[in-house]
Amino acid sequence: MNKIDLMKLAAEYQEYMVRMRREFHQHPEISGKENHTREVLIREIEKLNVPFRLLPGTGIIAIIKGEKPGKHRVIRADIDGLPVQEESSNLKQKKACVSSVEGVSHSCGHDAHMAMLLGTMHVLVNIQKEVKGTVYCCFEEGEETNCGIDAMLSALAEYPVDECFALHVYNGLSAGKINVSPGPRMAGTVGVGFYVCGKAGHGSRPDQAANPIVPAAHIITQIDSAFVNQMNAEETVTLGLSVFQAGEATNVIPERAFIGGTARFFNKEEGEKAFHIINTIAENTAVCHKCTVEFADRNQISLMPVINDEKITLKIEEKLRELCGDTYLAECPKWYASECYSKYLEKYPGALGFLGIQNEEFGIGAAHHNGKFDVDESVFPLGVCAEVGFILSE
Repeated sequence: MNKIDLMKLAAEYQEYMVRMRREFHQHPEISGKENHTREVLIREIEKLNVPFRLLPGTGIIAIIKGEKPGKHRVIRADIDGLPVQEESSNLKQKKACVSSVEGVSHSCGHDAHMAMLLGTMHVLVNIQKEVKGTVYCCFEEGEETNCGIDAMLSALAEYPVDECFALHVYNGLSAGKINVSPGPRMAGTVGVGFYVCGKAGHGSRPDQAANPIVPAAHIITQIDSAFVNQMNAEETVTLGLSVFQAGEATNVIPERAFIGGTARFFNKEEGEKAFHIINTIAENTAVCHKCTVEFADRNQISLMPVINDEKITLKIEEKLRELCGDTYLAECPKWYASECYSKYLEKYPGALGFLGIQNEEFGIGAAHHNGKFDVDESVFPLGVCAEVGFILSE
C-alpha cells in the first residue's frame, strides 16, 4: 500500500475509534476488574468475524491470519484504568467525555490504545489479502499493577511469535508526531518497601526501647548519599522515596517504621546495583541501632527497562517514513515511567512507540495519572498507520 491509501483508509475509521475511545473512557475499570471492558471488546471483535481467545482473567488475543505466508507478529494494547478521580476539565477547557465511575478513570490513555488497536484490526481485515503472516492482537489486562502480563505471555508462548510492537500515547510529545527510537525508552523499576523493626516503649525512656524511627531516618539519608557517590554518573538512576510511616502518638515509641518508594533505571546492571545498595544500607544501618529489617513483597526489581530492538525499530521507522512521510516522525527523550511491555521485549525482538497527544491550544498535556489528563483524539489514524506499518514491514 502507498502512503495515501493507508492514511486514507485509517482516517475512514476515525469516527469509529473516537466513539470506542469514549465508550471505554466513560466506563473505566481498575486492573484485573475489566469485565465490562472485555465484553465491549468481544462485541467489537465478533463484528469483525475475527477468531479470539479469552485468557484467564480479562485478557484477550484476537488472531488475524493474512492470506500470504509471513511472520507471526504481536500488537499489544492495555485495557485497565486507574484509581484516579477524573476532573471534568483539562488544562484549559471542558473535556469531550469524562468517566462515569467515581474514583476511577482512564488517566493514562489505555482507552486510546484499545480504540486504535480496534481501528488497526478493521484496516487489517480490510487489506487481509495483502497481509503476510499472522497478527496476534493482544488486549492485556492490568498493566498498571502487572496482574495480567503473566497470563498473556503464557498464552503467547503457544504461538511462534517473531516480533512485537506497541504504542503508548504520550503527553510529552506534540499531537501529530510519533517517535520510534532504538535503545532504552522507558525505565525499569526497583520497588522499595521495608519495615525497620525495633522495640516499642515510652517516649520518656528511649534508652529502654529501640526506636525504629532513628535508623529509618538514617537509612533514607544514607541511601540518598550512596546514590550520589556510588552510582555510575553516566547512567541515570532516580530515587523517589515517597512513604515514611511510623507511630501514632507523640509519647509512644513505635515498634516499626515503614519506608517505601521506587528507583528508576535504564541500565539493567545499574538497576541491580541500586537494589543492592538500598538493601545493604537498610540492613546494616538497622543493626547499628539494635533494629532489624523486614522486607515487604514489593521490595524487588519489578520491571526491567523498555529497550527497543534496533533492527525492528529502524524497520518500523523506515516503513512509517514510506507510508506517512517524514513530517510525522519526531525525536523524543526517554520516559521515566515504567511499563510491563518490557517483559515482551525480554522474550521477543520488538519496539514501543510514543504517539504524541500534547495540544496546548485545546489544553491537552497534563501528566499521565493525573485528573486533568486528556487525549487529542485526532492522532488515532496516525497510530493505526504505525501499527499497520509494523505488520506490513518486511
